[in-house]
Amino acid sequence: MVSSSHEVMHRIFQEDPGMFPRALRKLGITFPDPVAVSFLPTDLTEIRPLERRVDTLLRFDSADGSGYLLAVESQSAQSKAKPSAWAYYAAHLYAKYGLPPVLLVTCQDRATERWAARPIDIGPPQWATLTVRPLVLGPGSVPMITDPEAAAADLPLAVLSAVTHGKDPHIDAILKVLGAALKTADRDTAMVFSELTELGLGALPAADLWRNLVSVDLSFFRSQTAQNLRAEGRTEGLAEGRAEGEAKAILRILNRRGITVPDDARATITSCTDPDTLDRWLDRAITATTIDDVLAEPAEPGTPQHPSA
Repeated sequence: MVSSSHEVMHRIFQEDPGMFPRALRKLGITFPDPVAVSFLPTDLTEIRPLERRVDTLLRFDSADGSGYLLAVESQSAQSKAKPSAWAYYAAHLYAKYGLPPVLLVTCQDRATERWAARPIDIGPPQWATLTVRPLVLGPGSVPMITDPEAAAADLPLAVLSAVTHGKDPHIDAILKVLGAALKTADRDTAMVFSELTELGLGALPAADLWRNLVSVDLSFFRSQTAQNLRAEGRTEGLAEGRAEGEAKAILRILNRRGITVPDDARATITSCTDPDTLDRWLDRAITATTIDDVLAEPAEPGTPQHPSA
């Protein structure tokens, strides 16, 4: 039940909206006197479903019992819609989980990096009700890792370096070092990071350079190179080996992304021998948020989406 004191504290502004700028002047904050005031509906429930998804969301817990949320967004260009979306993410996450959120934005060019790093003030210039301050990792803040030992010592950072500097004229040196570093890792780890590098470079010319540089056993990659190798045709025994390798890759990606895989789902993945199905699951594993997102099968043509009553 709403208390009477709560009621009065907002009803007084309904009776005299002009009291707001007058009261704030007492605090030294100047708002202009309104020329018109409109009452808007107080129900903020979404009338229609509105899907909002952050790229990656992680929860960090510390030994002392404290923790925070890390929301990671990959941004390829400036966007007028993003500041409000980021503010929504921060407020929603704090309300839902009760943990302080940190917004991390990754990008591949310095202009986007500078734009994303600017604090976002939500509110009039006299007083920002909400300020969103993204942390940004881009070519201006992520080091160019061109030392083989440094790359081998921290493969994830080496991959991030390659992806964020994908447009740099010296990207070939970064990729050569990363390729050499992958040779020092076990096959499954090398597969995961090689695949992520190729996906991160996207349609950049550096992606073609990377595919030419990778020298580990490509029959265990689901990249474009791997698809070309499959098209050449292999023996049944090798096909079974590739299926086993892809199943391990799917499980490794899910594990690294913190997605729980129940025993029955693990059995489904490891027992599958159909290359098309494994390819589909591997694609989904890179962006999925739950195991159901990975294993869900598309509806058969003509299948009704909702059962009749």
